[in-house]
Amino acid sequence: MSKITTLHQRWLKSPGYKEAFEESRAEFELARQLIETRIKSGLSQEQLANKMGTSQSTIARLESGASMPSMRTLTKFAEATNSRLQIMFKPTKPAKVSASA
Repeated sequence: MSKITTLHQRWLKSPGYKEAFEESRAEFELARQLIETRIKSGLSQEQLANKMGTSQSTIARLESGASMPSMRTLTKFAEATNSRLQIMFKPTKPAKVSASA
């Protein structure tokens, strides 16, 4: 297990960290997917930026998870990495079944 994974597991036991992590989970997951997709496409941040018509620092900010990109930005990213953008909603808890159904 990597050091960061070990630290993360330890920190999750802290209520403040766990709450903050859960609130930011979507941003972290999106950042992870952006990085993974860029790497799989064989592009550096600078090459991706050129294909998207933006700067390398903008790509670095996207990959940091510090902010949520717009749909337009995600669409440009998908096109530049020869990917298809897919957005899904997953239930967090099982749906309640009504007794009258």
